Amino acid sequence: MRLTHVQGSVSPEELHRGVNRLMADAAFATIVGTLNSGVVLVAYALFLGASPTVIGILAAVPFLCQLLQAPAILLVERVRSRRLISICALFTARLALPLMAALAFLPNKNVALALLVIGEIVHCAFNSVAGCSWNSWIRDLVPSDTLGKFFARRTVWATLLGAAGTASAAGALELSNRGYAGAGIVFFTLYAAGFAASLVSTWQLAHVPETEMVRPAHRRSLNGLLKKPLKDRNFLTIVRFLASWQFAVNFALPFFTVFLVQQAGYSAGFVLFLSIISQLSNLLVLRGWGELSDRFANKTVLAVAAPGFIACIAAMAIVPELGSSRSAYLITLHILMGMASAGVALASNAITMKAAPEGEAHVYMATSSLITSTAAGVAPLIGGLFASYFAHRQLSFDLTWTSPEGVAEVVALSFNWWQFYFLISAAMGVIALMRLSAVTEQGAVQPREMIVHVLNSARRGIRNASPVAGLRASVAFPAAALIEARGRSGAQPWRTPRHAVTAVARSLLRPRRAGGGLPAAAQL
Repeated sequence: MRLTHVQGSVSPEELHRGVNRLMADAAFATIVGTLNSGVVLVAYALFLGASPTVIGILAAVPFLCQLLQAPAILLVERVRSRRLISICALFTARLALPLMAALAFLPNKNVALALLVIGEIVHCAFNSVAGCSWNSWIRDLVPSDTLGKFFARRTVWATLLGAAGTASAAGALELSNRGYAGAGIVFFTLYAAGFAASLVSTWQLAHVPETEMVRPAHRRSLNGLLKKPLKDRNFLTIVRFLASWQFAVNFALPFFTVFLVQQAGYSAGFVLFLSIISQLSNLLVLRGWGELSDRFANKTVLAVAAPGFIACIAAMAIVPELGSSRSAYLITLHILMGMASAGVALASNAITMKAAPEGEAHVYMATSSLITSTAAGVAPLIGGLFASYFAHRQLSFDLTWTSPEGVAEVVALSFNWWQFYFLISAAMGVIALMRLSAVTEQGAVQPREMIVHVLNSARRGIRNASPVAGLRASVAFPAAALIEARGRSGAQPWRTPRHAVTAVARSLLRPRRAGGGLPAAAQL
């Protein structure tokens, strides 16, 4: 099948085969992400001797590369062959993986680190371009009445193989930590396996049919579309909160792995295990957050979940002060962070959609995504630059009790290096929450009322023994909807779902393909 071949329509048989290939593509693309990004990438960089500045750059790249999706819309409209763009961009992005794998054996670690950063930039940049064309392609291919089922099936495959891939990576890194295999060989194997999986993913995607793009009679300005929401005062208030929130949490989150490996003394395999725990807790409570959001409004959910997430970040600062209970403490903390992040991600999406006029939700989401991605990308860059300063600073608190029987030490706390980051991040998070009070949303209630409802529901849930399931939250750039919007006149709006949270829940069914060609997601 030629990559440039497009069809006016596809038969049910062709659609069925195409959907099956998309399932296989999702499975193998997820393996790419679990083996070659996140904790594995940071651990690889640390193995090569990365400084905090380099870690900050690597953390910023996925967010900043997401900004390429806006100009990529123009490329899609000009070439008008979304499969060709997707496959070419994906193949180019994935060619960086074997080159990154070989860096483990370069004798000059400085050169290896520089090439690792370049490889990650190439990988994320071309993935972002591919994600833009992929979104438009699949949106036109799969019928709207089966789109939810399609993404649900993709999520099942992606979740199962993603968990297996993460567990495999954790096991491999743990073997390396215990001396059963050289670290260089382990990282080479992980990246080589990721590249092999990416070839299968690309091959499957290349055989998915493409329908012809509709050529609009009139095209709206992309700049005009993206700037329009900025004239909405309430939307600007929401974006200020979201941008400051993204900056606050991403000032510290990218350095969790560095802290746990270098300062706390844990292996990268254990950090991956914590990641799995956090994702599972996120998955289990997301639907419950959605129900609370519908009942009490998104602002109320944010007022409960966001402070909880900030408290967890601040709580990371006392990890070095703990003794034998430190591992159990970290596991509990990551469970709570996963639960809180689910509420923040869902409510952030939904409150942005609800702020939009009817038919303009996709435009508002796109503008919000561009601004918050920029904030999330700048934060780790700044954090990495100041790491050397805090590495040589320490703050101690000693509280003693003196009595006739002697002197007793009541409290003794000492903060240095990354612990400062967690406290600063939490402080900036509190400042960000102050902006939330200025946001206007109809139906918002006091957080206390929602907490009481949660506790009552929990008691009923225990009696009924009914588990709650959900999916990991993500924020994607709505490229496909923008492409459609540019081809419509203002009199034919794309309708916003009646319940914004329902629409967000549908989007959360779409799995994030880290390193696999789907749009990069803005994290918390």
